[in-house]
Amino acid sequence: MTPASTPVPDGPLPVAPELANAARDFRLRMAVIDRETETALDTTRDRYGRTVHADAAAVARAQRDKAAVEVYTTHLAPHADALLDAARRVLEELPPARHLAGWRAVLDGLAASAAEVRRALDRPAAPGSAAERAQHAALWPHLAAWADHSFIASNLADQSDGRHHKAPLTDEDQRMWTERAQAAQRRGELELTESWYAADGQPITLAHLIENDASALVALQGDPDAPGWQVIGHYAHEYEAGKVLPVAVPPGVLRADVSRFNRPAPVQEVSLQELIRDVVEGQSAGDVSEALLGAVQRGYTPGPMVRLQELLETSGQFASALKTVQGRQIAARLAALGRQIEFLTREVEEAAEDLGATAAVLPPHRTPVLRVRPRPAVDTTPPTLPPRASTPACHR
Repeated sequence: MTPASTPVPDGPLPVAPELANAARDFRLRMAVIDRETETALDTTRDRYGRTVHADAAAVARAQRDKAAVEVYTTHLAPHADALLDAARRVLEELPPARHLAGWRAVLDGLAASAAEVRRALDRPAAPGSAAERAQHAALWPHLAAWADHSFIASNLADQSDGRHHKAPLTDEDQRMWTERAQAAQRRGELELTESWYAADGQPITLAHLIENDASALVALQGDPDAPGWQVIGHYAHEYEAGKVLPVAVPPGVLRADVSRFNRPAPVQEVSLQELIRDVVEGQSAGDVSEALLGAVQRGYTPGPMVRLQELLETSGQFASALKTVQGRQIAARLAALGRQIEFLTREVEEAAEDLGATAAVLPPHRTPVLRVRPRPAVDTTPPTLPPRASTPACHR
């Protein structure tokens, strides 16, 4: 029987924090495996990211799959079911919020993956065989799912103590502290330091409220840049605030289908540094034209300027997804910058085409300079200078 299906040994059951730590340990070890695999795969690619040593790449992935199975079997399999049970118990006690349905779906998916791994490891293939490699490869998506998403189960298990906001302010104190914080914000003396979401979906922000050269730590509920936020507590320091404020729940993701452990294969890409080198080493207008066109190339192998525009667009989507006033304003700025990059891209493309149409080369007087000049060896005696010819003295 494999450790994946071994029952929990006799003795006290692990408490929720221990279960959460087991999942965190698994994720850390998977991150190390992923980093080592990416380093190995880099040696199988050429300068443009294309795989040129397919056999070596297959070996690296097979080693990754085997290592991931061993890590899961040793460190997480004995605790996976108990961790999911603890997470579900906490989930059922949380106040209604729009993210709970997604969390339930994640826990159900993790349970299905754990069951699939258990079934496979209960029927192990012969060690070192092609069947074992195929089995491990089939299990990799399930192990990657646990590495990507078990942080939600860990966080829920960590909330098993049922901690909620303690010692709330009275209505009068809350109104007074909120007015003080709003006045400090208008003066530019409300310094935001940390933000998170509570289990009920409300954003909480810690801030330093500065008055007359004195500072107080306050907790705000709501978007600090939108109307309606209020102070829900004031504290001597962060440690005191952390003991009484609601714990942070896992933040969301920009795109639900993105996996750190199942990245798509890199596409062929020419770096900006290489394009600059092409210009420096070029001798004809056509050489420089091709380099410029490489910077603005679109399609499957986009150039650096197109990639920059994509970065701005994606960052704008992230800023907008924050659902805050500042986020929407920054998203608008990034969208405007993206339009400027699009305009510059078209200008560079036209300039490159015009340069290529000149059919010109650099003039020959731009002569290259030798980097290494010939000189005698260190242990060589310099040649003797020829005798200077005597010239008759001039007389007046």
